[in-house]
This record gives sequence, structure tokens and C-alpha cells, in this order.
Amino acid sequence: MSTFKHGLTLRIVKILDVVLVTIPFALCWYLYYAQRIYTPFYEKGNYGVIALLFVLYITFGRVYDAFQLSMQRASELMYSQMLAICASDVILYVVTWLLTRHMPNCLPMLAAAAAQTVLTAAWSFLANRWYFSVFPPQPTAVIYDTRQGMENLIGQYNLDKKYHVLFTAEVSECIQDLSMLNGLETVFLSGIHSHDRNVILKYCVEHGINVLVIPRLGDTIMSGAYAIHMFHLPMLKVGRYNPPPEYLMIKRLIDIVVSAMALVVLSPVFLVTAIAIKATDHGPVFYKQIRLTKDGKEFAILKFRSMRVDAEKDGVARLSSGENDSRITPVGKVIRACRVDELPQLINILRGELSIVGPRPERPEIAAQYCEEMPEFSLRLQAKAGLTGYAQVYGKYNTTPYDKLSMDLMYIAHPSLIEDIKIMLATVKILFMPESTEGVAEGQTTAMQVESNDKTVV
Repeated sequence: MSTFKHGLTLRIVKILDVVLVTIPFALCWYLYYAQRIYTPFYEKGNYGVIALLFVLYITFGRVYDAFQLSMQRASELMYSQMLAICASDVILYVVTWLLTRHMPNCLPMLAAAAAQTVLTAAWSFLANRWYFSVFPPQPTAVIYDTRQGMENLIGQYNLDKKYHVLFTAEVSECIQDLSMLNGLETVFLSGIHSHDRNVILKYCVEHGINVLVIPRLGDTIMSGAYAIHMFHLPMLKVGRYNPPPEYLMIKRLIDIVVSAMALVVLSPVFLVTAIAIKATDHGPVFYKQIRLTKDGKEFAILKFRSMRVDAEKDGVARLSSGENDSRITPVGKVIRACRVDELPQLINILRGELSIVGPRPERPEIAAQYCEEMPEFSLRLQAKAGLTGYAQVYGKYNTTPYDKLSMDLMYIAHPSLIEDIKIMLATVKILFMPESTEGVAEGQTTAMQVESNDKTVV
């Protein structure tokens, strides 16, 4: 199948999913809500409400990767689409509330949501099977230099249905005989230096071969460059993180509004958690820990205490060994699994010490260790640290520090309110995904796992 037909067919299948989600809501609207409220512009107003659901579902579906047929299992598609349905329907319920000026009956909306869930579940299963029966795995090669094992990741993430790895080769072999790439559809370039990478890139582009590149840190920094013209020559300008003032002002406003609202809404959770921690061992409810934010400024991050008070009684910081760490209290296991232990950081956000979105703050000792191995690690401190971030949403708990650094630099290179909002929305998805909290593999540790009780507060 040609690339054009491939793309067109996929687009039609994805639109079918959006139509299946829209139909139950349209029936719900016309059979119940439209008869009980005043709709501006009459029939056109009804069309507008249904069109709003259509657009919202597409928007949230893209945020949650609900249409990634070729990249996700059917179960992952279902989960992503349920989140998109929930977000879209909640917004439409609020719209209905505003139109009626009183709280409308939610049962018809819940019935529509149930029908939407059933239809999207069927679509996810059938569309996933259809895709892999119609589109065979692409002949693929992995070319590596400093990083090996990409072919193993393809299998671990169930992408061997899309990429059939015919061979792997060290970059020097490929450079000596580029014809080995002939007949391939996709090439992965893993950890290859710029000169060799560019040689292979040019050859692949010339021969119509798709290339997937794992960028090095320099590539990530360069991705934020913008084009200028000087001396009648095209140039790329790269500089330190320096977003527009209006971006920073709006970002701070969002931080204040969202954190304040969250603290009010979640106050019952705070109260129950505090009582549970206090009742378990009568120790402090919170603990403070020194972390680094923009330009290396230190601040005391707040968390609910999830370990014993004497977890580090000798004053030596120790990495958590995961959920089986004997220092974690029974209540600590629960609040860690639900991410409740992170909620007090909303206070740090309100104070201006943290942002909602940004690179996760590290401890000074851990940051110093990383900087010895990766001097570029200090580049994370160009932006204010955040409660959630690019690396937390698109990485995993056991993602290596190097890869998390690359993700953080990718975020810093492209400051955008749209990206911030996408990360906030995508954070909801990972809250209930066990893969995002998998234990760290042997030999891989991250500062995200460190909990020290060196300074506790009641």
C-alpha cells in the first residue's frame, strides 16, 4: 500500500472512532438535554454543542495518545480513550450546567459515557487487529555506537509487530557499506555521533528510508534553535533558556490558580493522610528535604512522610530500593502508590519555589554526583523545577538519568504554554499506570527515588 493510501486509510479508521464517541452523546443531547434547556441559536446551537464534543475528544485523544494504533496495545488504546471520553464529557456537562443555570441530571450523560466506552473498547480491539493484519512489519535495522539493545526494547514494548529487525550493525560497518540499508523501510540510529549520523541520514533520505534517531544531548539543545538570516546566509541561533516574559507571567498565574484550587479540593485527602501517618507511628506528618531549582537556588521541598523517622538516622542519604524497602511504613506504601505523598508540594508551588511543570528538582548531593559523570546535568537548572515534567510523563521510573536529562532539555528547548498544558493533562494518565512506577533496574538509580528524613516537621 502506498504511503498516501496508508495515511488516508488510517485517518478514516481514526475518524470512525471519533464518530462512534459522538453518536451516543448526540442521542443523549437530543433525547434529553436539548428538550430541557435553552440552546442559543436554536438548532445551530445543538450542532455547536455536538461539534464541541467532537473537537474535544480529538484534542484529548491526541494528548493521551488514544489514536496510536501502530504504537500501542489494544488495552492501552482503551485506557487512553476512556480518559479522553471522561475529560470531554465532564467539560460538556459543565457547558450544559451553564446553559441550564442549575445542576442538570447527570444520569443521561453517564449512560452516554457508558455507551461511548463500550464502542471505543470494541473499536480499539478490532482496529488494532485490523492494523497489524493489513500492514505487515516494516523491514528494519538498528545501527548503534555508544548505545546497544534497541532491538530488545522493540520487543519489550511489543513493537516487533510494526518493526521487524532484520539486523543490527555497529556504525563503522554501516559507514563502510551503506548499501546494507537498501530495501529497508526504517532505520534506528542509537547513540551515534553527529558526523556518522549525518552520513547515514543523507543516504536514507535519498533512498526513501524512514529514520528514527535517539538524540544526543547536543542534538536536544540544537532542537530549540530558531532560524535567522545574517551575511546573506541561513543561521541557527541557540542560547540559554530565555522565554518571553508574558509566558512566564501566564505560567506563574496558572501555578497560583491551579495549586490554590487543588489545595482546597484536596484538603480532605490532606486531613485523612495526616491522621493516618500520625496514628501509625506518632511521628511527624511532613518532612522537608533540600532540593535545587532555577539557577541552583536551594529550597525545602515538602512531602508526606512515607518512611520511618529513623530511615537515615546516620545522616547518610540512601536511595530507595523500591516498594519492598523495609524503611517504608504501611501508610507510606499506600500514599506512594497513589502519589499522595507528593501533594504537599502544592504549597511549594503556591510559594513560588516550584512550578507545576518543569524539570523535577534534585538533591544537591545527587546533582553533584550526576554532574561528575554528565557535566551537562547542570543545564536542567535553566528553568524552575516542577511538580511534574516532560521526563515524568514520557519516561518511566527506571529511565536512566542521561535519558531523563535529555527529556528535560527537550522541554527547556521548547517553552510553550500548550506543552505545559499537555504535560499537566498527560500527568493524569500516568497516575494509574503501573509502568510509570516500575522499580529501578540493577545498576540504574535515579535521584527521584531518594527520600531523606534529615529534616522533619510536624
